[in-house]
Amino acid sequence: MNNDQLTRITRYYRALNRLRSIGLEKVFAHNLADAAGVSAAVVRKDFSQLSIHGQKRGGYEITDLIASLSQILGKGDSQNAIIIGCGRIGLALMHYGGFEPDGIKIVAGFDSDPQVYSDSSQPISIYPLSRLDEVVDALDVKVGIITVPEIAAADTYLKLLKAGVKGVLNFSPVTLKPILLKDGTMSVVQNINLSLSLEKIFYELKFPKKTKSEE
Repeated sequence: MNNDQLTRITRYYRALNRLRSIGLEKVFAHNLADAAGVSAAVVRKDFSQLSIHGQKRGGYEITDLIASLSQILGKGDSQNAIIIGCGRIGLALMHYGGFEPDGIKIVAGFDSDPQVYSDSSQPISIYPLSRLDEVVDALDVKVGIITVPEIAAADTYLKLLKAGVKGVLNFSPVTLKPILLKDGTMSVVQNINLSLSLEKIFYELKFPKKTKSEE
């Protein structure tokens, strides 16, 4: 499955959970197409490639479809994540309620500031970095979310890998790269640079792309 298809499957899965939560039992390809920003033909092609088949005129049973996509996306496995750096971005992610419907749990935060990790008012526990290995092992953590300052990003990444965390979502300005691990696999890294994304938007607003009719 390529990255584009994986993104679409994830969007279908999220849309199905929303539809089930409002009491719907069946869904059609065009409903999921709207949620994923593609055509109904693309939805049907994705499902066909994954050996998922609905009724010709009756659509898809939402419960069955969720079960199939859940298995494909590995939702039965632990999807526990931690946040390293509990400043503004870290705390915002900690308070965000949109992860759990997808089966993702933020189970702990970490910070180097004693005033931060001694704060018991947050929705999840915050620990000093010295307890990283212990907590990762105890809570079966799969992914680390890095929201530390630029100067600490690379070292934080290595500490996560040393603790056994193979997946990283990086919000720092530094671009982190996958590293070959001792077990022969590569770490998985997604870099989210908010400033760069905003710069691209402003550039495209200033220099809009011409449509074919304008060329």
